[in-house]
Amino acid sequence: MKHSPTWALAGAVLATLAVPDIATADVFAPDGELPDFCTEVQRILARTTIPSTNTVFTDMAEFRASKPAVNPLMTYQYVTYERDRPKMISCKIKAADHLVAEYGADAAGAQRPCRNITLMIHDRVIQHFEEQSPSRADAARAIVIDPDEPFLTGGSWLSEFPLSYRGDDGAIHVNTQSLQINWEDWRFWIMPNRLRGHTYCHLIAPAHMAALIRGDAQPDER
Repeated sequence: MKHSPTWALAGAVLATLAVPDIATADVFAPDGELPDFCTEVQRILARTTIPSTNTVFTDMAEFRASKPAVNPLMTYQYVTYERDRPKMISCKIKAADHLVAEYGADAAGAQRPCRNITLMIHDRVIQHFEEQSPSRADAARAIVIDPDEPFLTGGSWLSEFPLSYRGDDGAIHVNTQSLQINWEDWRFWIMPNRLRGHTYCHLIAPAHMAALIRGDAQPDER
């Protein structure tokens, strides 16, 4: 595994209005660097500027057993490949309300869903084709980002699912698989603290979405 520290503003936690809705690094581009991908996911979904360290696992068993930490803020990442190309990026990050409970009211904002990241990846991939290959831009815009209903157990989140598929409408659909266990959710108060206050996301890799558009990759079977 590899550790990648990111310091949004060293030693400072800014008001949530200071957190932009776009990635500070171009990690959502098809050719973007991935080591800090889940750091950006943490920052955007929790609307936070708390410095974090992202650990990239290369062993799925170790990733499955991992739990993100709140203080210091630790996020975890695993990349699934298809033909040496990133296909799916899995992130384990902290829920916004756990950051607030640990660091104070200005530490994070309202929780965003994992699907927001898929929408941002889609927008960035559309922009890529508009700039680099305009003839494919319409195909990029035609991709459908499906709704997502978060799971409440890790086993369900880790279950197999079609990351993308060809819908009855003929369009390529992209799924987001997520888990949301908020720190303040009374349903989970009986659980050990290490199992609470988490956001888990399975996200399509920008490179894979671009490959689907180019025809270099095929949608999964439903």
